[in-house]
Amino acid sequence: MDVDTCIPRARVEHAETAKYESEFKTGRRQYTQQFNTLYYKRLNTLKPFILNHARTKWEPKKIHLTPKVLNVEGPEPTFIVGTIFMDSQVKPSTLAQVENTHWISDPTPPRMYRDGTETVYLEDESGRIRLVGDAVDKAVLASGVVAAMMGCETQAGDFDVIDMCFAGMAEQPERTCSEDVFVALVSGLNASVEQPVTLEMQVLAEYLCGAAGGASDQKTSARIVQTVVAGNIMNVPVPPIGHTEDARANDRVPVQKLVASVDAYLSDIAACMPLALLPGPGDPSSASLPQQPLHPSMFAQCRQYTGFRTLTNPAYFEINNVLLLGTSGQNVRDLCRYSNETPCQLAAQSLQWRHVAPTAPDTLWCYPFTEHDPFVVRTTPHVYFAGNQKFEAGVAVGTEGQKTKVVMVPEFSVSHEIVLLNLRTLECSTVHIDACV
Repeated sequence: MDVDTCIPRARVEHAETAKYESEFKTGRRQYTQQFNTLYYKRLNTLKPFILNHARTKWEPKKIHLTPKVLNVEGPEPTFIVGTIFMDSQVKPSTLAQVENTHWISDPTPPRMYRDGTETVYLEDESGRIRLVGDAVDKAVLASGVVAAMMGCETQAGDFDVIDMCFAGMAEQPERTCSEDVFVALVSGLNASVEQPVTLEMQVLAEYLCGAAGGASDQKTSARIVQTVVAGNIMNVPVPPIGHTEDARANDRVPVQKLVASVDAYLSDIAACMPLALLPGPGDPSSASLPQQPLHPSMFAQCRQYTGFRTLTNPAYFEINNVLLLGTSGQNVRDLCRYSNETPCQLAAQSLQWRHVAPTAPDTLWCYPFTEHDPFVVRTTPHVYFAGNQKFEAGVAVGTEGQKTKVVMVPEFSVSHEIVLLNLRTLECSTVHIDACV
């Protein structure tokens, strides 16, 4: 092995995250409010953008807006704006879950919520109308998407859709990065009580810190200016059914040891470069989106380094004037239950919808916000990534020149791969970590 220990690590500017963190920070959570307010806020936020696109597209053809979905009358073409809702027998029902108290474990969610038997509605504050037609059957849609539908009323009182449009991508800031530096995107370490740090994880840390591989590998690793771990850092065991916490019991000790081992492992990386952690479904964080940052007290060694940050999921952050938006993948996985498109295509489509988690709260747990919908994309990022997927990359292109690199980050415990993202070109490649070498 040709080892060169004198290569200095590249350094770049990291913008303060406070201006982005407030989007997803919830503080103390209260669940006394209803979810309908969240839908109204979403609709009212996105409706002006959708109306602008719809009027540009259809009014030259003498097709005009009907303000309320229940005001649609007659066979004359018109367009309406509302929130899509899909009613399906295979979708999970909270009421059914409450009624059935005899489950040994939570039921496995179905592979698809949209199987051809679903009913699609468009709803606003006045009510809902059923959507029919080939345009609906062939379109990539999901519950919670705000859209404009153009068509006419049928004799049965349904709305026969001919065309549709969405909010489109939001404004995008200028990107000025001129250096060939990299961000390492990692997800799904899945450190467990049985094996907190695997051999592949050890080699990964050595690679990121420039202590593994040949001279070429070390030159590349020296250009890594940030590592981001997007969810499922650890796999905390779920207490068995009927488990009652007992202060005298020692059942917390294995988890405490797991957290301490993960902290020690990550501190080696944090000592070499800035490190950001997003919580995932397997991590000790809130179950519903937006997941709140992992508590700093779990990372006594990591927090000694100024570049260490625990972020929300989703999270915005800026590196060297490149704006990134990342999630740990729950939102993309849920979208995959509505369409046979690839996760990367659906993530790109969600930027066109201007919403990263449209299926929340219908089939994806989220907090019932009352003041705003934080999942609305108000600024288009330069990079949008989702963790715990199979690797895939693409580009989302807006009508006003916006371009976003969309990256699906592989689950490391399965693939033993990470993604290196070039901040200048936004090109990405995978690095396979082989512990047998």
